[in-house]
Amino acid sequence: MGLLDSIDFWIGLFIGVGIVSLYYARHQPFPEYGNTFGWVSLIVGLIFLLGENGPRDTSVFAPSVTASIIGGFSVIYGVREMVVTKRDVIVAPFGGVLLSIGAMSILSEAWIEMNRVDQIVSFILVSIVIGMEIYLAFRGLVIGVQGITWSKSGLRQVNRGLLEGPHGAISHFERSWDMEDQWINAMSHAALALIYQYLKKSDNYKEHVNELEAIGGWGAVDDAWIEAIKNALDRLNHSNITTDD
Repeated sequence: MGLLDSIDFWIGLFIGVGIVSLYYARHQPFPEYGNTFGWVSLIVGLIFLLGENGPRDTSVFAPSVTASIIGGFSVIYGVREMVVTKRDVIVAPFGGVLLSIGAMSILSEAWIEMNRVDQIVSFILVSIVIGMEIYLAFRGLVIGVQGITWSKSGLRQVNRGLLEGPHGAISHFERSWDMEDQWINAMSHAALALIYQYLKKSDNYKEHVNELEAIGGWGAVDDAWIEAIKNALDRLNHSNITTDD
């Protein structure tokens, strides 16, 4: 019996992917995506664990198909969030793990019964899936979250009234630097300056104003972004926030 033919392997895979996804989600600007995927994977693993202890043996084909289905939908959804909205980078690569292993298991089950042409096609399909997973892992886990994503989440935290702390807006904006796109840095310095002005921390306010002036000043920041930050802060206590020194 091979590794993929063991129900214990599949239980460990689902639970392991779920736990790792939940862990990585804690460090994401938008953790809800990774949390949802992680809990789904974890619950599926627990269901198969309960099934293993039942009166009937669980077929290995069931977790293979389940992994392929969940992984396939997760990759499609995760790629959209990674490339289009740029809000998540972990659902796609971890979903790809389930898809890759699930697809390999299904194809290996029918390998002996395939003719040579079907075997070649299956090998090509598995190679494509594995290549896709390598790209998703590199794009999501190595390159990681882009600066603009932390800026988006920082604005959301301001709207929530969460300014300080490890998950506050300040922490998010402090992670939103981009060495290539200085306009993202300008947005972050402007947001931090306004937040520190709201918190009446003049030293921090002046520090970010000086940094902002070094890359073009307030004029380098979109007026809509400044208004969004000011309006969010204004709703917290109906105070007037200005960009004057």
